[in-house]
Amino acid sequence: MQTGILPVCSLDLFDENFKHFWVDSLEGLLEKFPKLEYPHKNNFYTLLIIDQAQGEIEIDNEKVTLIDAKIIIIKPRCINSIKINNKASGKMICFSEDFFSLRYNNNILSQFAFLDRKAKTSFRLAEIQRQKIDILLQLMQEEYRLQKNETTKVIRSYLNIFLFELERLYSPMGIVKNRNIKQDKIQQFEKLIESHFVTQKMPSSYAEMLNISANYLNKLCKEETGQTAGDLIRKQIIIEAQRILHFTNYSINEIADKLGFENVSYFVTFFKKQTNKTPEQFRKEENH
Repeated sequence: MQTGILPVCSLDLFDENFKHFWVDSLEGLLEKFPKLEYPHKNNFYTLLIIDQAQGEIEIDNEKVTLIDAKIIIIKPRCINSIKINNKASGKMICFSEDFFSLRYNNNILSQFAFLDRKAKTSFRLAEIQRQKIDILLQLMQEEYRLQKNETTKVIRSYLNIFLFELERLYSPMGIVKNRNIKQDKIQQFEKLIESHFVTQKMPSSYAEMLNISANYLNKLCKEETGQTAGDLIRKQIIIEAQRILHFTNYSINEIADKLGFENVSYFVTFFKKQTNKTPEQFRKEENH
């Protein structure tokens, strides 16, 4: 379903008094929060721990069918919609990056492989893996419900342990890998792109933000990703353009303006060069 305006949901959708973390049962989710059924963006991380459910979750252009027990990860800024039956069993955890980073080093959250922007959106959860996961979920939900002294700190600690347990399920051959300085710099660059790509499209602008030279930034990108700094910027612009084309009914003119292009013809040329399709062709094929 296309919409004219794509809403961005914050955590105060769930609880106006606790705006950085939320946890609850999946039962009756859409009755309580009907907005989740329609395409929207979140400015927070969402983890769905599915026991039994029927329905489908769409994350950008990927559809996850709800059949077996599984973990589903919805990262910030992804366009998503949740269609799930009212009798579904499982839990949903939402948290902001700031909430986690207040206690832990800013780089730690990024080290979890399943939270990486390129990671798969779901993985299966076997019955034998459930016991510790369920205990941690119960502890988090009870702490959230009771709101005792130092609740925020306790929840944050439980969340940290919970993420490590999910990492073990996602990457069973080893726990979190340490990132080197170059990888950290690339990740900082990618985050800056996500925040500034509308107004800043040149690698030199990001190099300045990172306090390095444009040549060194380009060298890092080639070494760590096999792509140039410009490639990564263009990739983010195309991803966002495709999201808007697929999930909204904004005109091509409006999309070009929203993405910071001076005129629509430049946007169309740019889009076709990167995808071998015009924006209109892409929209027609995706929504056929």
